Amino acid sequence: MKMNYSDYIKTHKNTSEKIYICPGYSLIIGTSYINKGINFNVHSKFGEALTLLIFKKGDIKPTYEIEFPEMFKIGDLFNMYVGGIDWSLYDYVFKMKGPYSEKEGLLFDQKNLLLDPHASKINGMEKWGVKRKYLHSETVSVDFSYNMEPLPHIPTEELIIYEAHVRGFTINDPFSVAPGTFLGLEKKIPYLLDLGVNCLELLPIFEFDELQNTNINPYTKESLKNYWGYQTISFYAPKASYAQGDVIEELRHLINELHKNHIEIFLDVVFNHTGEMGYDGPTLSFRGLDNKTYYMLDENGVPYNYTGCGNTFNCNNAIVREFILEALRYWKCQYFVDGFRFDLASVMTRDEKGNVLENPPLVEQITTDPILADCKLIAEPWDASGLYQLGNFYSDVRWMEWNGKFRDTVRSFLRGDENVISELIKRIEGSKDLYGQMTSSSVNFICCHDGFTLKDLFSYNEKHNEMNGEDNRDGNDYNLSFNCGVEGETKDLEINNLRKKMIKNALVILFTSKGVPMILMGDECQRTQKGNNNAWCQDNEISWFDWTLPKENEDIFNWTKNLIMFRKDNKDIFSGKDNIKFHGVKLNEPDLSPTSHTLAYTYEGEEKKIYVGLNLWTEPLYFNLPEGNWQVVFSTDDNMCLTSEILIASQSVVVLIETKH
Repeated sequence: MKMNYSDYIKTHKNTSEKIYICPGYSLIIGTSYINKGINFNVHSKFGEALTLLIFKKGDIKPTYEIEFPEMFKIGDLFNMYVGGIDWSLYDYVFKMKGPYSEKEGLLFDQKNLLLDPHASKINGMEKWGVKRKYLHSETVSVDFSYNMEPLPHIPTEELIIYEAHVRGFTINDPFSVAPGTFLGLEKKIPYLLDLGVNCLELLPIFEFDELQNTNINPYTKESLKNYWGYQTISFYAPKASYAQGDVIEELRHLINELHKNHIEIFLDVVFNHTGEMGYDGPTLSFRGLDNKTYYMLDENGVPYNYTGCGNTFNCNNAIVREFILEALRYWKCQYFVDGFRFDLASVMTRDEKGNVLENPPLVEQITTDPILADCKLIAEPWDASGLYQLGNFYSDVRWMEWNGKFRDTVRSFLRGDENVISELIKRIEGSKDLYGQMTSSSVNFICCHDGFTLKDLFSYNEKHNEMNGEDNRDGNDYNLSFNCGVEGETKDLEINNLRKKMIKNALVILFTSKGVPMILMGDECQRTQKGNNNAWCQDNEISWFDWTLPKENEDIFNWTKNLIMFRKDNKDIFSGKDNIKFHGVKLNEPDLSPTSHTLAYTYEGEEKKIYVGLNLWTEPLYFNLPEGNWQVVFSTDDNMCLTSEILIASQSVVVLIETKH
């Protein structure tokens, strides 16, 4: 018998309003706003019945409660179109009915109110740090009528990345018009321009629950936060408390203003796990809709934990792959972001049982997707279970990688370790052992959000995470740091001067190495976290940018700014191929002995030559110079002597330039 869909149209009366339902358009996966109504497609392989609860905004009791008709279901998709009401006045959640068996990984419970995985907003989280009365989903119509600025399309090899946290960047600024928000960040674009960076990489801005952390600061007795935001609860919705008004409009305006000023924006995305955590965590969405599909489970229904956070997203399941791709496309098409940095990206190379795939389907699809074709892609090429894929994450040249070997090698050299020069040469020349001639695949960094700041790297030999409430057990013990003689803050002028010199030394190596340099928010002005190398939970002065620092540490700020300008002025040299030679104190003879602490290198350009000399030995040393009329550009040695050779003081570096014409 032929089915007539009109037989299944239902009308619900609510005083002056009428709401109607009918079969939806099943070819658009997820939730979408169509013709003033909402088209729902919710996947669940094992769910038996899905109910939609519709709330007037701000209410905690539903106005409508509608079960998806069985006849509307198509395969594993619960399908329905809902119209007849002004959806701008309403939000919604789901309830899913189904079997409950932990051993089978089936966790259906109709008591759970479930967020829509495809919702473009989450309501109830508009105020940072305020206890939630409810969490509701909202889907909004997309407005493309605004004047979009052209995307910068900066060549990868010319990128200079600045990693920042939206809230932390401006929440401590007494002059900010909107501290801790996208608008506050927008007002700091002149600062970024002055510094010279051309790419802003933001820590997670997808909706997360900052109240999810239950630990207490043992000193202040204050509740700690999930400050960084690496526990996503909605992959389509921007963080509502990062806005003063409409979060979608404020974020789009920020991105448009960045593009207007020729700054690209990358988002740090977390598709390896979710904010539902392990089974002791909250059931918010995926677990209640289709736990067995969305998470990697062992034969007893227990979540695999390749992330250190209690669950692992089932990235290479066909349904989950498509969900991730659609989310990336959404951020590209709705917000026009320029790139993505994938947290613990190695998880995306595992199959449903955790085995490493030779050609992971998700990574291949991201790489070849036509909508994402001009997006820059960065992998953090490891996970929390020891899968380390640096240089081997994926063969396509589009992928860049956070280069942990660059970080560790430069830190070892700067603190005076032995047996490091051969490895340092590889990192400075762009890690060709990992990437061949594609040196722009290497994202070079010395510090990032995870670990010491650059100031703390030369102020602490040990981590000091006591305020995290975990008895200093958390955080990495392998920091390769050097406190310059005293642990922590000191008034000793000699030690403080050495620390500043070491910061400058580090920045010189970073910005004169092949690859893409990245600096951490505040490293340009000596921001400290007081030795905390895992400040994920610290929503306070430990993590916040102190806006008195750029002026107080103007010498470090200007040093960083001038290095960035120098790199930009010589971009063709630093991105050139086979144009670097290495030396020791003697030309063309790098000292590779175990006790060596010196290295020099020259870049050859069509119009210029650049010489960099590094002396991390405890005594001053003479370095032979190539022929030419060399001029000093940067020096951390105040008493440097330059003739046909150069005397470089201990623990000092110099940069020289020679113009051929």
